[in-house]
Amino acid sequence: MVKLNKIYTRTGDAGDTGLVSGARVPKTDARIEAIGSVDELNAAIGLALAAIEDETLSGLLSHIQHDLFDLGADLATPGEMEGALRLDPAQISWLEERMDALNDPLPALTSFILPAGGQGPAALHLARAIARRAERDVWHLTESLAADGTNENPVCTYLNRLSDFLFIAARHTTLAQGEEVLWQPGKNRS
Repeated sequence: MVKLNKIYTRTGDAGDTGLVSGARVPKTDARIEAIGSVDELNAAIGLALAAIEDETLSGLLSHIQHDLFDLGADLATPGEMEGALRLDPAQISWLEERMDALNDPLPALTSFILPAGGQGPAALHLARAIARRAERDVWHLTESLAADGTNENPVCTYLNRLSDFLFIAARHTTLAQGEEVLWQPGKNRS
């Protein structure tokens, strides 16, 4: 369990920060960039939660926020460390199952949709875009560490699914309130 008595420690004033192992790395390190993007994503989901009244969806988003803390702990623990919290493949399966259930009643897409539809859907679209960036940041970290060219990373898989989930959640919320705004290619050309 985490226990914080004092929030500021002054240990990062010189531009470095600590990992779970106790190692210090620059705040510009790819690992810290990835952790920061995941943190921003979690905050964006919190913003969406504040605007969503659907209790079922709110429960799913709250569940996801806990998963994102697990994911952040995974990123903050490089290498092998006994007792390290790692993202579990069951968390990816849970997300896929919820995504399918949320998507099944939605109409098929006939065009791209604009990220709009009210505060809740717009916040979900923003979280989706941040999830895509977080995924790119984690892939950047993964590629910088993988000498063998490994292209499998459960953290990246989770973030990839999460961005899709957030898109579906935005559609679900928009359609519950009204209609989606479809992209009209070339609409503003002269």
